[in-house]
Order: sequence, then structure tokens, then C-alpha cells
Amino acid sequence: MIVIDPASAVPPFEQLRRQLIDDVSTGTLAPGTRLPTVRRLAEDLGLAPGTVARAYRELESAGIIETRGRNGTFVAPQGDAALREAQRAAASFVDQVRTLRIDPEQALALVHAALRSAPTAP
Repeated sequence: MIVIDPASAVPPFEQLRRQLIDDVSTGTLAPGTRLPTVRRLAEDLGLAPGTVARAYRELESAGIIETRGRNGTFVAPQGDAALREAQRAAASFVDQVRTLRIDPEQALALVHAALRSAPTAP
């Protein structure tokens, strides 16, 4: 069950995105599961349709969900979605580190420091 905390510092689209990733990772949402339409989920959660649409777009670009035109939106069938998203983020970070010509050891130290200081996900 998805719950959005309006008092949270985390934006609603990010809360929704994270919860859907968690549900896919834990198997609560199995591959091939049909998701509610943007309008239906927005109505159910008391969110603007644009908020839900943004979360769906980001999840689709990460390969976690897929849209099949008029047939709807479904959980993507391949692999661990959270791991795939983390791999994409890591590859993007590596590209940026190389562009900035930062030493790999220093880049890893930055990642370790960020992980230690980041708040835990809700």
C-alpha cells in the first residue's frame, strides 16, 4: 500500500517512486503486474496527475516499469529494478568523474562520505 506523507521533506513524486521501487524489489509488485492509470493513482493518493506522471516517467526511464500504449503500464519483466537503477546512476557518476578529471580514489571517498551522511529512505 502506497502512503504519501505530505509533511515529509521528500517530494511526493519521489516518495511514490521509492515506494514503487521497494514494492518491485521485494516482489510485492511482480513482473507483469498492471499498475493503475496516472489519473486513478493520483485520485487514490490525493496527488496531482502530473506528480504521478513524473514518478511513472522516471520509473520507465529506469526500466522498472513499461508503458504498453493503450494497454496500460506494467512492472517491467527483467531483473532487480533497484539494482539496475543503481548501476545506471553509478555509470553516470563515473562519466561525470572522468569529465571532471577527479581521481577515482577521491571519487570513491566522496561516495562513501555521501552514503554516511545521507538520511535513510522513508
